[in-house]
Amino acid sequence: MHRVGSAGNTTNSVRPRKEKRLTYVLSDADDTKHCAGINCLKVLKSTVSNGCDYLFTGSRDGTLKRWAISEDSATCSATFESHVDWVNDAVLAGDSTLVSCSSDTALKTWNCLSDGTCTKTLRQHSDYVTCLAAAEKNSNIVASGGLGGEVFIWDVEAALTPVSKSGDAMEDDCLNGVNGSTNSLPMTSLRTISSNNSISVHTTQGYVPIGAKGHKESVYALAMNDSGTRLVSGGIEKVVRVWDPRTGSKAMKLRGHTDNIRALLLDSTGRYCLSGSSDSMIRLWDLGMQRCVHSYAVHTDSVWALASTPTFSHVYSGGRDLSLYLTDLATRESLLLCKKEHPILQLALHDDSIWVATTDSSVDRWPAEAHNPQKVFKRGGSFLAGNLSFSRARVSLEGSIPVPVYKEPTLTIPGTSAIVQHEILNNRRHVLTKDTAGSVKLWEITRGIVIEDYGKVSFEERKEQLFEMVSIPAWFTVDTRLGNLSVHLDTPQCFSAEMYSADLNIVGKPEDDKVNLARETLKGLLAHWLAKRRQRLGCQASANGDVLSGKDIASRSLAHSRVDVDGGAENDSMVYPPFQFSTVSPPSVVTEGSQGGPWRKKITDLDGSEDEKDFPWWCLDCVLNNRLPPRENTKCSFYLHPCEGSAFQILTQGKLSAPRILRIHKVVNYVVEKMVLDKPLDNLNTDGTFAPGLGGHLQHSVVGDGSFRSGVKPWQKLKPSIEILCNNQVLSPDMSLATVRAYIWKKPEDLILNYRSAQGR
Repeated sequence: MHRVGSAGNTTNSVRPRKEKRLTYVLSDADDTKHCAGINCLKVLKSTVSNGCDYLFTGSRDGTLKRWAISEDSATCSATFESHVDWVNDAVLAGDSTLVSCSSDTALKTWNCLSDGTCTKTLRQHSDYVTCLAAAEKNSNIVASGGLGGEVFIWDVEAALTPVSKSGDAMEDDCLNGVNGSTNSLPMTSLRTISSNNSISVHTTQGYVPIGAKGHKESVYALAMNDSGTRLVSGGIEKVVRVWDPRTGSKAMKLRGHTDNIRALLLDSTGRYCLSGSSDSMIRLWDLGMQRCVHSYAVHTDSVWALASTPTFSHVYSGGRDLSLYLTDLATRESLLLCKKEHPILQLALHDDSIWVATTDSSVDRWPAEAHNPQKVFKRGGSFLAGNLSFSRARVSLEGSIPVPVYKEPTLTIPGTSAIVQHEILNNRRHVLTKDTAGSVKLWEITRGIVIEDYGKVSFEERKEQLFEMVSIPAWFTVDTRLGNLSVHLDTPQCFSAEMYSADLNIVGKPEDDKVNLARETLKGLLAHWLAKRRQRLGCQASANGDVLSGKDIASRSLAHSRVDVDGGAENDSMVYPPFQFSTVSPPSVVTEGSQGGPWRKKITDLDGSEDEKDFPWWCLDCVLNNRLPPRENTKCSFYLHPCEGSAFQILTQGKLSAPRILRIHKVVNYVVEKMVLDKPLDNLNTDGTFAPGLGGHLQHSVVGDGSFRSGVKPWQKLKPSIEILCNNQVLSPDMSLATVRAYIWKKPEDLILNYRSAQGR
């Protein structure tokens, strides 16, 4: 399983300080659709007659969505965006609180009927949070479990209620693991369960509850009865553990499964428990008798999802074998309701229908007859569930494969196709992608848009066709874990790539101005934020103590490292066309500041109040102060000699140095200029830079400083025809020094270029 690296290192670490990363997530699709697998489903029934029922979905794209459900339609009415990794589970606590958990190790609470604003972030887990459980009739109790082996009990009501606190109580909030500026979570409301200990209750402010030492087993499933008096947990240990959350005592441990436990259900009273496992079995446990009373061999592979009828007489089950079954717990009679194209991850009953979530981005509603399941059995096609694992598999091999009762769902909420393959092209501005539908698209990541949709073509062939012989530093990395393109910027590497404004077709800017790709991309991403911030600064000119000023950033950044002011660019907020991001489908920014942990938000939802508590300081320093951190050498060293046998004199004896992006036609100009003007060799220093008074570094001389931009130069009247070679290969005038080094020279030593009269002229 993928692990997310730490965003920073600890205070006592002796390793170099790792700066916070900035990521932006691109989407060209409809924002009202998920673009990755649906991990969880929850139905909220309307409390008024003729009211609207809602379905909540949590996805591997990192967002949750609320759908208004009618008989024949589902409309997305809100997107809940704040998690920075997969949303793994969600529960409803009471009538209006949605609680979600994620692989970003956090729980988040939301007003589920709001526009999607996160009300609280709860951080206590040490690893991915995989599962949640809520008490139906005790709306403030929620349990969470994760890969770290911890199970926590949360009093959500206490977590959401503001409490008065003195100035020095702020630190306690951080220790408690709860993020928020106005709310704190009393430690009496948080308990932790380990596999070996009873629930430990901590009432002393400032102490963080932890699981038993050495307990490493992951928790995959939780369930709680309606009143919140009984909790069951299961995972890698293959046992069902039963707890009493009220007293903190460990009630029992039930053995029987031979593989990971992936799904759990409790009946309303808390006496009966259903468990689904990777051993393909479903087991029914009588917790009063402390034993397994029935085993059901229905599936041919891992059971990942369970849902029961209101009376707990029948169970709906789905999993890795793509099948949804209905099983009578008393008679052991079982039916195949439907067959999916993707593994089933979660189920949610809704009246006489059932919502089915899979690893695909769409969600289907199927008939379920939950209030009278016998109606389905009357249609025939049932079989008797065995009590030995894989008995269904053996029956299938013998040819009696059950026929699904239903062929088509009654309603589908479509998603968009997730990106599953990508390639960063050599120009370091375009990324080629392929999605689950087989569509191949070309993205421009400095604008966050698809510039070409090739349809269903060969990814490899298209990649070959788009190959360019150019060499630009790798200034960003990409992953598709969320189903979209996530572009990661890490300092100082991200500031290593530059291009001339002419190559970017920027009108109104001198063609030889160097443009830093990361700097302009950051300006594009934060243009809305900057405009909002300036509005706020205008309103708060008299008192802007809460807004980070450029001076603050400057002193902070200088304390961290030496910084270079980007002298080649104006200190303004102008965003050039190649770096303007769409406001129709704006990207989301994922990052972390000095406080509060990572967060995610659409760039158009930033309100200008975000400062160094929210953003990495280096991003703010770049956007507000035009400053870039120290970068690796952006110059290329080379020797320039006449070709062997050429009648040309040796113009330079020492090593030259110029920007890596310098084009060969500029080197041609330099040679012509030197030949015609016949500058004496003693004016050239051995390191390849001009002596004072002769135009500065070669970089300026070749690129063209002010003295060469006006009027006609003497050599332009003569125009000798010169060509440049490397390894006896004539170089294209459009090639950069970096490209020549990477594709023609191919050696670690300094580049050697030769010049001669153009052949055949």
